[in-house]
Amino acid sequence: MIEPYRLTASEALPLLKSGELTVEAYARSLLSRIAQRDHVVKAWANLDPEFVLSQARELDQVPLEKRGPLHGIPVGVKDVIFTKDMPTAFNSAIYRDTPTQLVDAACIITLRASGALIFGKTTTTEFAVTTVGGPSTNPHDESRTPGGSSSGSGAAVGDFQVPIALGTQTGGSTIRPGSYNGIYAFKPTWNAISREGLAIYSLTLDTLGIYARSITDLQLLSSIFRLSDDTPIPSSTFQLHGARIAFAKTHVWPKAGPGLKAAFEKAKGLLKSKGAVVEELELPEEFARASEWHRRVCEGEGRSSFLGNYLLAKEKLDPLIQGQVENTTKLTRKAQLEAYDGCAKLRPVWDEIASRYDAVLTPSVPDEAPVGIKSTGDASFCSMWTILHVPALNIPGFAGENGLPIGLTLAGPRYHDLHVLYAGKAIGEVFEKEGGFVSKIV
Repeated sequence: MIEPYRLTASEALPLLKSGELTVEAYARSLLSRIAQRDHVVKAWANLDPEFVLSQARELDQVPLEKRGPLHGIPVGVKDVIFTKDMPTAFNSAIYRDTPTQLVDAACIITLRASGALIFGKTTTTEFAVTTVGGPSTNPHDESRTPGGSSSGSGAAVGDFQVPIALGTQTGGSTIRPGSYNGIYAFKPTWNAISREGLAIYSLTLDTLGIYARSITDLQLLSSIFRLSDDTPIPSSTFQLHGARIAFAKTHVWPKAGPGLKAAFEKAKGLLKSKGAVVEELELPEEFARASEWHRRVCEGEGRSSFLGNYLLAKEKLDPLIQGQVENTTKLTRKAQLEAYDGCAKLRPVWDEIASRYDAVLTPSVPDEAPVGIKSTGDASFCSMWTILHVPALNIPGFAGENGLPIGLTLAGPRYHDLHVLYAGKAIGEVFEKEGGFVSKIV
């Protein structure tokens, strides 16, 4: 039998629900994996093996007929999401070694109610704001970043330390680590999953994200969080033959590196070979303003979000956060309103454009993960989809010049989350099988 730690959530679930695999045995396998690899990957901000095992034993006592839809599935949680039985420190010197906040975020309440095993807290950049990396490394190459700000969640899933992990995205903090770590990463439609109990940077942008090693796992989580589209998803498999699939380079394309350029062309060729109708999509000129508008929204809302911590302990905040509170860029309220209004006008325009196609693919990152862990990389390709509030799915499968993973993003209209996963499953099967990436993680 395959080592339990290598199972996806969907593979483990029937074994756990039937009792063929105990939650304790599954947890021990994952803890053993972490013990073997943690000195390299460093994905965890807080992990108590004995507490994990005590929770696992409690779940094993649940009668078979009362086991929930996520019974025993371990979930890593980004350390900006409140958990009532584990400290939440936001990677902040202000909150390090402070008492545990005795409350669960809404998403954690939902997961616990469904039978999930909340495994531990994963690393993040400070308040999920900065791009200052470390200590986490990329499981495919420890000399490189796993991305951020959801660094530990992406690395832990990529390294088989948990099957599922939660992240957040304000710019590219879910999608970028997905690409760098060679896994699926899903940012649903803004506010489709409650953000109560998540550290707030930008109410306009912050979105819960989910990591997994299969689309089936993401579909499982989408059912737990009751994501829904107005149009029912067919029971049959998404058919690539005859599907209209657009490729949108976007205004950020000048940042594309050789790995991304090669992945983009290979993806087109693979989908054409399966009978898809592939075309280039050039977005209207006004979409090029989305990056600047995203910056303004971050700066404007960060100014109020971190005022309390600034007054409490300014000297313990990263200079970037200090600067936002102090409005060092001299952002005017007029410019902030222009950003809000401009993006509000673009959202229905994007919905209409995307609805012409069965799928729209766009870059996730400029290239494979850069060398070094001091920076978490470039989120430029992601920020537009975040501020447009649309569902975005990183699909792995391609490799850069150094053999490291590169993914592409499938972006859909707002509240077409299930369709994005439906199409992404068929496209992902092709990319994973024929995209060229071969993992060396053992």
